[in-house]
Amino acid sequence: MTTRLLVIPGSARTGAFSKQLARAVALSTPDDASATVVDLRDFDIPLYDGDLEEASGLPEGVIALRREVLSHNAVMFASPEYNASIPAVLKNAVDWVSRPHADEPGVAAWAGKVAGLCSSSPGALGGLRGLAHLRQVLMNVGMQVVTEQFALGAAHEAFAADGRLISERNQTGVDSVIASVLRMARALS
Repeated sequence: MTTRLLVIPGSARTGAFSKQLARAVALSTPDDASATVVDLRDFDIPLYDGDLEEASGLPEGVIALRREVLSHNAVMFASPEYNASIPAVLKNAVDWVSRPHADEPGVAAWAGKVAGLCSSSPGALGGLRGLAHLRQVLMNVGMQVVTEQFALGAAHEAFAADGRLISERNQTGVDSVIASVLRMARALS
C-alpha cells in the first residue's frame, strides 16, 4: 500500500516561500509514497466562529480540507514564521478541522496522524521559532509529530527554477523529515 502524504503550506500568499518549500517536499517524496500539496486559499475557510458553527455546521471548505486530511496517512506542514509563531491562516485551518463533524468527535481528522514540520524564512533561523508552537498545537489535536524538523533559512535564494532545493544540505534536511514521517506512518498502519 502506498503511503499518502498531504503537504500543507502555512501561507496564503501566492509566492510564499512555504508554498515553494511544500512543492520541494512533494518533489522529494520517494517513489514508494505519494504527495499531495494543497493550498489553504482554495478551501475558503472563514475565521473560526463558534456562532457560525452552531448556526450552520462546518463550512464546505472545512469539510473539503477535512476529507483531504482523512484520505492521507500523514501530513507535512511547511510553515512560515510570523512574529516567532505560526500564521493565523494555518492555526485557523487546524482549529476548524479539529471540530466535530457528523458522527466523528472533535480532532478525529488529526488524531493519530503522523506529522512532519518544516519552516521557511528569508532570515537566518528559517522560521525555527514558529515550529515549537506548531508542534505544540499539533500534538494537542492528537497528531504524532516526528522529532526531526527542518528550518530553511535564506529561503529567497534556496530554490532552483524547477522548484527543487539548490543546497544539498537543505535537501538532506527535508529528506530526513520525510523519511521519518513515512517510517512512522508505515509503522502505525
